[in-house]
Amino acid sequence: MEPRPLPPARSVLITGAGGLIGGRVLERLAADPGEIQRVVALDLRAPSPGRTLTGIEYATADIRDKTIEELLRRHQVDTVVHLAAVVTPGKDSSRELEYSIDVLGTENMLDCSIRAGVRQFVYTSSGAAYGYHADNPALLRETDTLRGNQEFAYSDHKRLVEEMLAAYRHNHPELTQLIFRPGTILGRDVANQITAIFERPLVVGVRGSESPFVFIWDEDVARCIVKGVRERRSGIYNLAGDGSVSLLEIARAVGKPYLPLPVWVLRTILRVLKASGLTTTGPEQVNFLRYRPVLDNARLKSEFGFVPSYSSRECFEYYQALRFPEQAGT
Repeated sequence: MEPRPLPPARSVLITGAGGLIGGRVLERLAADPGEIQRVVALDLRAPSPGRTLTGIEYATADIRDKTIEELLRRHQVDTVVHLAAVVTPGKDSSRELEYSIDVLGTENMLDCSIRAGVRQFVYTSSGAAYGYHADNPALLRETDTLRGNQEFAYSDHKRLVEEMLAAYRHNHPELTQLIFRPGTILGRDVANQITAIFERPLVVGVRGSESPFVFIWDEDVARCIVKGVRERRSGIYNLAGDGSVSLLEIARAVGKPYLPLPVWVLRTILRVLKASGLTTTGPEQVNFLRYRPVLDNARLKSEFGFVPSYSSRECFEYYQALRFPEQAGT
């Protein structure tokens, strides 16, 4: 039996609303709410004065708090867009804290959503859920096994959450799920551990590895989320531009030296730097550069009906023009 179509979204709650993608989604919904009558922006902290948008209701809460259910009921939320996650851990972070937010926080959001009668749950996973492995397919499709690396918290947690989502799809079919697996997100205001690789004076890579990156522009991620909410879509979709760009090509584009180091050298350097407290990145994350997952976006284009604005190369060139205008086009 085919599932009954969902009624149009009327009340949408967005977790992690203070983050990059949350902000982009809010901007789009504030500018054109359409049939949506209420948008609730949820974050751990209240927005800064002067940073609120007309027509958006703001709420503060921890996604691990059981009172989320009452918040969903009070606002009669029918759609949850779950964006809250630890992307770039701070120096005071821990694996336990990150797990409690990424995994247990998502579990709490799912449970509260089900009890409050939410109809659609939109989740931004990551290409990292596939894992960083030497035997990854040349192009990873949505049907490929998720093998997020246990030694890399972000990758591991995205895999664990997707396994949990699969169980909820089986046990709670009344909650429609839409899952996106973005590649590396770039945008005018993006600053994280990946963009730091491009912005250092020297671009360090792994000898013998092309380190291919697939990119998607932040506005495209927001467009897909809003499209999925408005059209009441379900399913799982990789989210990336066509093709990939190697780390060497990136270094040349930004006019910086490229230094590919042997695996053992890079691991030793990271071990020393982490022990000295100069970085939170340890030697276990060498595979993060060595075996980059390359995402197939065919399903996104053919089934979801979305064509990214830029290929991976064009996306990086646009980012380069904004962040490195002196090198763009050289």
